[in-house]
Amino acid sequence: MNDGVFRCAETSSRLLSMRTITELRARFRGSSVSKRVLVVQPAFSANAYVAHAHSLGWEILVASHESEGRIVADAVRSLATEILTVDTNDNAALQAAVAAAHQQNPIHAVVAGGEYYVPAAALLSARLGLSGLDPAAVDLVRHKAKMREAVAASGLEQPKFTVVREAAEIDAACAHVGLPAVVKPVDSGGSVHVSRVDTPDEARAALAAIHAEEGFEFDRALTSDAIVEQYVPGTEYSADGYVCDGDVVVVAVTRKLLGPEPRFLELGHLTPAPLDEPTRSALVAYATDVVKAVRITTGPFHCELRLSDGRPVLMEVAARLPGDKITELMEMATGLALPGRVLADLTGSDPVRSGAHKETVAKAAGIRFLTAGGTGSYARLEGWEELSAEPWVVANPVLIAPGAPIKTTEADYSCRIAAVVFTADSPEEAHERWTEIGERVRVIGA
Repeated sequence: MNDGVFRCAETSSRLLSMRTITELRARFRGSSVSKRVLVVQPAFSANAYVAHAHSLGWEILVASHESEGRIVADAVRSLATEILTVDTNDNAALQAAVAAAHQQNPIHAVVAGGEYYVPAAALLSARLGLSGLDPAAVDLVRHKAKMREAVAASGLEQPKFTVVREAAEIDAACAHVGLPAVVKPVDSGGSVHVSRVDTPDEARAALAAIHAEEGFEFDRALTSDAIVEQYVPGTEYSADGYVCDGDVVVVAVTRKLLGPEPRFLELGHLTPAPLDEPTRSALVAYATDVVKAVRITTGPFHCELRLSDGRPVLMEVAARLPGDKITELMEMATGLALPGRVLADLTGSDPVRSGAHKETVAKAAGIRFLTAGGTGSYARLEGWEELSAEPWVVANPVLIAPGAPIKTTEADYSCRIAAVVFTADSPEEAHERWTEIGERVRVIGA
């Protein structure tokens, strides 16, 4: 069966034809009961929650600190019914403000605006008696070592791993997991400080870089703990979907295209991945078991894994929407609007009436990110305008303006200067177009 749209047991266990979905949407258009949804500090892909709820005429309460590194985008502000200004990193203050807002006007669902707000959304959902991730399972999807412990306990294949806090622990850690290995913070995202190491000295340097980090993500500093895990060679994929009433639904398997190691910078995604059916089925089955092992019983999931010697092996899993516009690629290729499906399930709404199922617009979709090659800046993108005129280019935002400073390490998402979202007639053609974009566009000037 191809990657596609599945429905949970509550509505149907079979694949619903797009014709049936279209007919149902036409029949019930405008009949969806209005809901009130809270999005905690929305950013990146989670902005789609706001856009989808607004398209249904639902009320949208956005909790945001509205200062420092936590300010919602103008597009989100324009769609939100209300901005609840509160320190979203202060759980006590956030819970008090949300409880007061709920008492005044009931909230029907709470969703995380990103990786760092999964714990807050889980706690709020539990406090308000709403459907959501069990707070007791939060560490299994936020703390990478506890995640691995849970997966190991389920009997699934995964890399050896251990946690280190001090440089003195590195030699023993490398001896335990073997070399090469991967070092990364236990609680970060976006490939920040993730690197392959081939010697204990390189591992010590990677740990020192984590400890020396002075930057913040959403005003949060990284912890000093790092996980050292066995390096797994192979092509990388993500399995993305949702859980409804305990039923795990993998909507699509996406191929991840990475930059050169020792870093793991994501330079593109292709949905669906160019895979034969037995391999795709194996990835889906493994991801399903991972999601169950970390106790995601409702809401979205993003499971990253590699195929090593033909066997799927977990990299990490998160209880949130995938980033890098993968949700949009999935919608174009499968017709399933994942943010809409999650909102429908959490609020008890019918997913068809709530616009979660749509017509596909392409057989495959992809995204290509461009970088300045570690030069620290650039002057212009040669071939950009010509590429924009191609009918298969859906969007091509410039992420960092010419002349602006850029990280030279090319280590994480913050060094990507532009992106191209595109469609194709097959997964194989999507891969060819990803390569073509890199050949046609030249980053000029340092």
